[in-house]
Amino acid sequence: MALSSDRMFLELHGNQWRVVVNVPKRLRAELGTKLKKSLGTDSLKEANRLKWDVIADLKATIAHAENPSLSLEIARAATREQALRKAIEFAEQRKGAFDPAQRDEIDEEIDWQAEHLAGRSTAIDEDGNEVFDPDRLRLARDFSQLARGAKTPIDLHHEKFLAMSQVKARTLADDKRAMKLLKDWCEKAGVPPYLQSITKKEAVRFCDELPDLTANLTPVTLNKYVSRLSVYWTWLENRHEVESNVWKGRRLREPQQTTDQKERPFTDDEVRVLLSGPAEPEMDDLMRIAALSGARLDAIVCLKVKDCRDDGVFVFKPQKKEPGPRLCPIHSDLTEIVERRKKGKQSEDDIFPEWPGVKKSTSLRERSFKTSNEFTEYRRSVGVEDRREGKRRGLVNFHSFRRWFITKAEQAGQPESTIAVVVGHKRQGMTFGVYSGGPLLEQARRCVEAVKLPPDPLQAEK
Repeated sequence: MALSSDRMFLELHGNQWRVVVNVPKRLRAELGTKLKKSLGTDSLKEANRLKWDVIADLKATIAHAENPSLSLEIARAATREQALRKAIEFAEQRKGAFDPAQRDEIDEEIDWQAEHLAGRSTAIDEDGNEVFDPDRLRLARDFSQLARGAKTPIDLHHEKFLAMSQVKARTLADDKRAMKLLKDWCEKAGVPPYLQSITKKEAVRFCDELPDLTANLTPVTLNKYVSRLSVYWTWLENRHEVESNVWKGRRLREPQQTTDQKERPFTDDEVRVLLSGPAEPEMDDLMRIAALSGARLDAIVCLKVKDCRDDGVFVFKPQKKEPGPRLCPIHSDLTEIVERRKKGKQSEDDIFPEWPGVKKSTSLRERSFKTSNEFTEYRRSVGVEDRREGKRRGLVNFHSFRRWFITKAEQAGQPESTIAVVVGHKRQGMTFGVYSGGPLLEQARRCVEAVKLPPDPLQAEK
């Protein structure tokens, strides 16, 4: 649509254009069906230049009627937001205008809009220069710079970035929190919230001042948000929206952990206690699969019948940065569990229907959230715990099964690269991929079978 033919919010009354804004049904008894105001021009092009302030005033009237405690001055703050949205539209049109004549037409429209936003001069200074309202003049300058691409709001492309990101809902939530933190910091630090303003120097300032902005968050959590900003900036760099990723290498210093403060594998005795305790059948099955596959909790809980293949292979869903589903040989000691849980079910049925996951589609929690809580309760009930002063989390958790599996595979002399294939760690060179046969599968099977559960002393006596 040509810039001069936009009829949004406009109608022709006689030979002049006027602005028309619909009134919500709940307010029509007070304000009528529509609010209208003449622009005093018969030129549609001129009407498009004049309409935005009028639209903002009429919408402010509606907002004030809906909430009388809201002052008209506050309601009119929407003028700025609306004007900047229009500037973004101009910027997109200008970016796609390769014809010089079309570019000139857009620039002319931008100038006219900016002049109208600045309004008429309010006085003449001592030197004979016109004096304008400073707020309107600032808006006009921001509009012009944004429309011409000299300024780009830091979150302008963020929704598109999120839509293209193939990450979990929790990671998307981290992206949104990271962007909010950056915008909050910009406001507090007096840094214009534009991509062009976020230089390497400002990125360093942000990282330095972030702990003061979020006093209750640990450096580990804050680094997660900085990392998400870095991913966004890399995406912007690849699309030529920024020159470089200013967040690359930026990290807050994390407290150094000693060996006795790091989360660890279960010991053999702890595994023995867990597997010989009064666990519910589903919990016992779950722990054994974890101990003999090294898989993460959510990957196990989400298994379906079709993911436990007849050729003796688990197909775990992608976790962390895995590019696709991961194959893992089913340990011979798990065959009975798998066959029992598959019996009488269809291919799409759950292996662990006892934990169906959260019901709300908007929840950010993984399906295994409740499972994790139940395991923690069971683990503590049998005395498997390792708490250290000053540490929010204990040093053992469900992930300790994964660490135990890796440890046992290493102790059994399995190559590190093969273990990485089995548990889904990144490694160099040849990858396991999605093949169901060949030497890599056999190597992985030998690795899995090399891990043995610690014997139960009571069973050994029998």
